[in-house]
Amino acid sequence: MLENIRLSFQGIWSHKMRSFLTMLGIIIGIAAIIAIVSTITGTNEQIKQNLIGAGDNNVNVQLYMGDSTYEIEYSGIPEGVPVITREVLEEIRGVEEVKDAALFVSRDTYNTIYHKNTGITGGKLYGVEKEYFDVCNYIVKSGRVFDDGDVSNFRKVAVLDEDSAETLFSGEDPVGKTIEILKEPYVVIGVVTKSSKFEPVINSMDDYYMYAQRSSGGVFVPYATWPGLYGYDEPQKLVLTVNNTEDMTAAGKKSADILNSYLSVTDNTIQYKAIDLLEQAKEIQELSRSTNTMLIWIAGISLLVGGIGVMNIMLVSVTERTQEIGLKKAIGARKSRILGQFLTEAAVLTSLGGLFGVIVGIILAEVISKLTGTLVAISAPAAVGAVVFSMIIGIVFGLLPSYKAANLNPIDALRHE
Repeated sequence: MLENIRLSFQGIWSHKMRSFLTMLGIIIGIAAIIAIVSTITGTNEQIKQNLIGAGDNNVNVQLYMGDSTYEIEYSGIPEGVPVITREVLEEIRGVEEVKDAALFVSRDTYNTIYHKNTGITGGKLYGVEKEYFDVCNYIVKSGRVFDDGDVSNFRKVAVLDEDSAETLFSGEDPVGKTIEILKEPYVVIGVVTKSSKFEPVINSMDDYYMYAQRSSGGVFVPYATWPGLYGYDEPQKLVLTVNNTEDMTAAGKKSADILNSYLSVTDNTIQYKAIDLLEQAKEIQELSRSTNTMLIWIAGISLLVGGIGVMNIMLVSVTERTQEIGLKKAIGARKSRILGQFLTEAAVLTSLGGLFGVIVGIILAEVISKLTGTLVAISAPAAVGAVVFSMIIGIVFGLLPSYKAANLNPIDALRHE
């Protein structure tokens, strides 16, 4: 085998230009497939990150009516939906995929939060437990977050995120200052920010609106003071954090099932569901799968053309080396030896083409990324698979010339001019 490989490289090197032109079809086909697969993988990862963020691994579970979220401010408190107790929360924390969990309530803010004459429009007001900030990966930028004293004494204190702090105070330090929430005074005790700031890649208006809906400013107050703002207790929402992104779906479903087991509603459409961002990302990725598959098949056509080119050149090589084959057979070379030599040469030729194709494909993917701003992710399995596939092409298309060489009559071969 090693001798066959050595002879293959010797033959390729002695006909450099012809070998390169033979490999060109393989190089183009493999490069196109690597570039397409890398772009597809990168785009899918971009979709996932734009929806989920980089490493948050948070899942929200909340009450639904049918396919829409249950809006308490419009529909009122639903009968048969109890407030989530600490015991139920601990049960959810015991789910295998759940790392931690916290309860919260929220409202969209429209002219309800002010500092002097400046208000927040389009943000959110949250009523949270003190562990909420840890679960959602917030860190304190200035001041502090809620403590047990704030909760037990029903203190009217608030924590702002960076967006709401900038909106209300325009760069001033808000800690110690007073804001109005539904005309109630709340003292700002801290400003928080996400522990890992994520900026999505935005390539379209759809990407912009998807992210803009999730990046509005937030104001947090202790959950204990929430009934003072809205006049009643209400069913909470649940936020989970999981160890890795792939556990998000399972964690959300199991937690929703636990909460639904405590419901006694007459309307069966009212139930807890997880907001499955991972599943949304997969659905979006699925929409482009047929187009992506078609592109790969089109690129594969050039591999077929390259394979035919390999077969043609190998037939030429057999013709050129007819006397050499005849001499080998005359001194006792078996058919299997001749067959193996030519198959090895075809496999080596296409494998080199595949290797060069992978390199060109990676370069092409990076160029596409620079020109279009599209995220790319080089797939190692795709690269290895491309080289192996190119080797298989060499063996398949080299089989006919190799078989022809192995079956030459030694006397006729020696007489060949």
